[in-house]
Amino acid sequence: MKKVLVAIFIAFLLWCLMFSPWTAPHLSFWACMTTAAVILIGISLCLVPDFKAQWHFSPKEIAIGIASAAILWGIFWIGDKLSSMMFAFAKPEVNAIYGLKGNGNPWLIGAALLLVIGPAEEIFWRGTVLRAFLGRFRWPLAVMLAAAIYSLVHILSLNFMLVMAALVCGIFWSLLYAWRRDLAAVTISHCLWDVAVFLIFPI
Repeated sequence: MKKVLVAIFIAFLLWCLMFSPWTAPHLSFWACMTTAAVILIGISLCLVPDFKAQWHFSPKEIAIGIASAAILWGIFWIGDKLSSMMFAFAKPEVNAIYGLKGNGNPWLIGAALLLVIGPAEEIFWRGTVLRAFLGRFRWPLAVMLAAAIYSLVHILSLNFMLVMAALVCGIFWSLLYAWRRDLAAVTISHCLWDVAVFLIFPI
């Protein structure tokens, strides 16, 4: 568990670099995000050498991954409408999140999300961090701890909507992993949702 906590601290430092107002303006977000993803994969390989055994791409897992991505997109669509009606700051903060795309090539962004960033986040946050928590705590507490940490690493973005989005995603994908105890469905869900919400069907 101590090694996992150190890994979480490293992830926090990486996310601070990407999102804090003091460093983010001077860095290429997608280059940093991809680099951070590679680092997280490396950390996970060291901590969980058998993480490959968590992948079972059966038709059922693939279907669950696709369906859950669609459900999560729907949750965010509803949440966007409600938050826009309730909070004046919601829409500008959501626009700021989409501003992260900048003038980047959408094909390269999509490839990074599908092939590196999405899988890396699941390998680390669910396959390493949540897996360790599930081995120590009862699953409701493990899920909430993992989701809270996943949300809090975004705190220096100073963007409430981003932090809340990370919390919702963290809870959703942590519950999915706790249910399936497998990385296939949750990785498919994460990758498809990323590409849909950022590139194909922006909210």
